[in-house]
Amino acid sequence: MGPVRIVAVRHGESEANVAYRQAGDDPLVYERGDDEVTLTGVGRTQAAALGRLLAGLPAAETPELVWCSPYLRARETWAVAQETWGAGALPLTVDERLRDREWGLLAPYNEAAIERRFPEELARLRAEGEYRYRPPQGESFADVAARLRDLLTDLRARARGQRVLIVAHDSVVLVLRHVIDEAPDAELAALAEFAPILNASVSTWHATDGRLTLLHYNTVHHLEP
Repeated sequence: MGPVRIVAVRHGESEANVAYRQAGDDPLVYERGDDEVTLTGVGRTQAAALGRLLAGLPAAETPELVWCSPYLRARETWAVAQETWGAGALPLTVDERLRDREWGLLAPYNEAAIERRFPEELARLRAEGEYRYRPPQGESFADVAARLRDLLTDLRARARGQRVLIVAHDSVVLVLRHVIDEAPDAELAALAEFAPILNASVSTWHATDGRLTLLHYNTVHHLEP
């Protein structure tokens, strides 16, 4: 038996999210390291809305443990949500396995910049597909799945019978669905149906007969005015 409930959250809007959106189809080289990207004002507002959602949950559904990505935008999301919730300190585990998908040498570039600087890699990405492609010194979605399987093994031992909040990234929330479903990695491309994972969205699984069952996925109703 592992956790009785898992709530997985993507971080709030980040400065990098805005930069990539504003660049659109123009080349962008984003120099800030992925682990250093901070929330925008909108992202902090979204994190506060998450805190209010947590505060309104029934006692039997509120998280007891928090597992968080080491990246700054995820840690900021939890800090703001926790302050808004006002529940006091919860046991917190910052875990490298919850980091965003690593793009290696291509990390600073959007697709237009990759096309300009590394056309052979863009050709390989398009030929292999987003879910099979592994950038130079980076990760494929199967690599992300491998580390999340390892994480879930730890959660089964360390969060047995408890409710866990995971604060991480879009790739983590997306692949977590695949891993919890115990789907083979040949089916990873099917996750495209559930993308994109929205900023500050909430996905919840509850254990039924010892197996995690998805209750809702990628919901953002708490962000509505």
